Amino acid sequence: MILVTGATGQLGTAVVKNLLEKASANRIAAFVRDESKASALKEKGVDIRVGSYDDTASLHKAMHGIEKVLLIAGTDEDNRLQQHQNVVDAAKKAGVQCIAYTSRTLKDRRTLANQLMEGHFQTEDHIKASGLNYAIFRNVLYMDTIPQFVGGEKVFETGIHLPTGHGRVPFALRSEMGEAIAHALLESGCDNRIYKLTGSESYSFDDVAATLSDLSGKEVDYTPAEKSAFEAQMKERGVPETMLGRVVGFLTDIKNGQEEEVSPDMENLLGRKPASLKEGLKVLFNL
Repeated sequence: MILVTGATGQLGTAVVKNLLEKASANRIAAFVRDESKASALKEKGVDIRVGSYDDTASLHKAMHGIEKVLLIAGTDEDNRLQQHQNVVDAAKKAGVQCIAYTSRTLKDRRTLANQLMEGHFQTEDHIKASGLNYAIFRNVLYMDTIPQFVGGEKVFETGIHLPTGHGRVPFALRSEMGEAIAHALLESGCDNRIYKLTGSESYSFDDVAATLSDLSGKEVDYTPAEKSAFEAQMKERGVPETMLGRVVGFLTDIKNGQEEEVSPDMENLLGRKPASLKEGLKVLFNL
């Protein structure tokens, strides 16, 4: 049986949906904090196990009868590493055969601007040290985040002003990432492998602007912003200091090439090329 943690979150939902398309529901368990949000999964026959990453007793109970665990990264960034360690430790104690984890595709952990991402690598380290067989999915930045970065529909009036220089990202849709992970969980052995889940081509925000222009028929320009000017603008809009640091960290890492690596792993797992930037933005912006 495969246990998916965070199963009612966006990535978890995509993974479980694709697991159900290829496997019977009695092979799938979902670890959730709020059972009411998992009612649709329960109706489909998925085994619902309730608890949280902080509640070690619930984690130990959830591991009963489980062969593979997919640990989807938590969103509590201050406590995330300890929470992840709790899941890994519970899996080891229960004799789980395989643990999989959703990490991030970043080129060099030693030079990250966004230090919050270091927690992913520390989780990887803990998994490797546990002695469990593992599969690590290093996920690229979701294409789904582009509307947030560029200001949603306002982009067609204001253009794009970000401190990303001409850095490139092989963006991929979250839905296809979930599909690729599900395929790997069902079809691949847990052979201590690291998958790099990226699109098949990398894009800069120049490309994002050009693609939005093409799809909408409206001129969208990209102007690389200076980091200091961008920070000042964000502060004027009332963005909290902690959030500002996270956003600027993400964008600085893009500028520095941390996100630029392209891998064939996702294409191989899907059996087709992932959605292109044009295909993805058409859906995301309803164009």
